[in-house]
Amino acid sequence: MKLSLRGDYALRALIVLGEHYGKGIIRIQAISEQQNIPKRFLEQILNDVKTGGFVESRRGIAGGYQLARPPEQITLAELIRYVEGGLLPAPPENDGPGHKREKPDEVQLAIRSVMKEVGEAVLKVLESITLADLCERARNLSADANGPDYVI
Repeated sequence: MKLSLRGDYALRALIVLGEHYGKGIIRIQAISEQQNIPKRFLEQILNDVKTGGFVESRRGIAGGYQLARPPEQITLAELIRYVEGGLLPAPPENDGPGHKREKPDEVQLAIRSVMKEVGEAVLKVLESITLADLCERARNLSADANGPDYVI
């Protein structure tokens, strides 16, 4: 499964908000700079996920964004489904315009059944991982990237 750039940016922004959950509002400029996301595009994305009920905003000089609910209550499946419009593309029914629709043979049915299982496995994983889990993974990977701390 591949995320669009919009989906990738949405997840990255929500990870920042998830890491700061309960600590107040975060300015859009801070998210933009931290994640290297163009501010105008980030504004569009955050307004969209606000409509979806994932974030709340405050206007004004002290304005910004925060999660609308705890990161433990937001699954990747629901977030990706909202931002991307679905989780997996529908299997093609034909090869394009003018192609005569024929009854699928055993090989096509076998392939479709395997791809259905793959889709179900992807969905199961995405439904089991919350934004809080993703934030924890990001923290762990950040600590690993900095290497061991040798202090004498």
